[in-house]
Amino acid sequence: MSSARVAPTLAIVGATGAVGTVMIDIINNRDSVPWGEIRLIASQRSAGKKITVRGEDNTVVALAPEAFDGVDIALFDVPDEISAEWAPVAASRGAVAVDNSGAFRLDPEVPLVVPEVNPEKVHERPKGIIANPNCTTLSMMAALGALHREFGLRELVVSSYQAASGAGQDGIDRLYAELEAVAGKQLGVRAGDVAEALAAAGLPAETPFNAPLALNVVPWAGSRKDDGWTSEELKVRNESRKILGIPELKVSATCVRVPVLTTHSLAVHATFEREVSVEQAHKLFSDQPTIVLDDDHDNGVFPTPAAVVGGDPTHVGRVRQALDFPNTLDFFVCGDNLRKGAALNTYEIAETLAK
Repeated sequence: MSSARVAPTLAIVGATGAVGTVMIDIINNRDSVPWGEIRLIASQRSAGKKITVRGEDNTVVALAPEAFDGVDIALFDVPDEISAEWAPVAASRGAVAVDNSGAFRLDPEVPLVVPEVNPEKVHERPKGIIANPNCTTLSMMAALGALHREFGLRELVVSSYQAASGAGQDGIDRLYAELEAVAGKQLGVRAGDVAEALAAAGLPAETPFNAPLALNVVPWAGSRKDDGWTSEELKVRNESRKILGIPELKVSATCVRVPVLTTHSLAVHATFEREVSVEQAHKLFSDQPTIVLDDDHDNGVFPTPAAVVGGDPTHVGRVRQALDFPNTLDFFVCGDNLRKGAALNTYEIAETLAK
């Protein structure tokens, strides 16, 4: 007689943070979960706090080596330096560590996984660690993965329009403060008016965005890298290559911060090895369970951050045949950067492992 399968234990490291909170919300709203125990782990400061998970009070425990004893899968929603230190500890205690930080994304011994695109990679983890991609890359990956399987992606040009929450709580707080500072002001046409209003309101000159974000767009997201590129732009290039398995994929990205709280948007210009039509792309997108096609040019139907925020799917619209580029499509993508861009994909990796 075969023994009954024991349900795996899931741990969430950083359970009280912004992404960890969204993770718990996702778990609470699933129809069913495969876990026998869900263990919440955070800093010593948060230890002892009670959080409701699946209708039961769950006590947060402090991050320590013994916190991973008996854990099968540990989801990390913490800063890079904490993941770099503690994900190997979790793996050494027998857990598969699924990390949402940037600590391991480009490590050749750590798979970078999007379940809709490369789920088989969850089994190739010599370090016992799986990485979750950057939220900007993730927002377009379900759509690109579907197109690449059918037509063979060759070149990619992307412009991202990234929400303030991509810069963390500091980014959210700053945008709110700036909006309050300029609300009701009779601003003229001079470029300095917004900056003057922020200074008059007493806001510090230092900002997560390098320039005022209220009533503005800032063509810079991430940290400075060589030759004028930013870290966010290089993530789009390097992570797309790794996820799609195209090491020589030609990629160019420009990442822009916009005055939106949550949900990243991307304008994608994708060139393929084989001829592709708008009708074929529409069918592929419609067939994907994690994509919503919002594309009715005649009636002004297209995705926007305000309509997409809070939802799990990626929304795609403005699908067009590029006028002067053969085998090329242009389209617009919106995805909630705190859900699919972080918590949801991490959790879906865990579900893939649990299967």
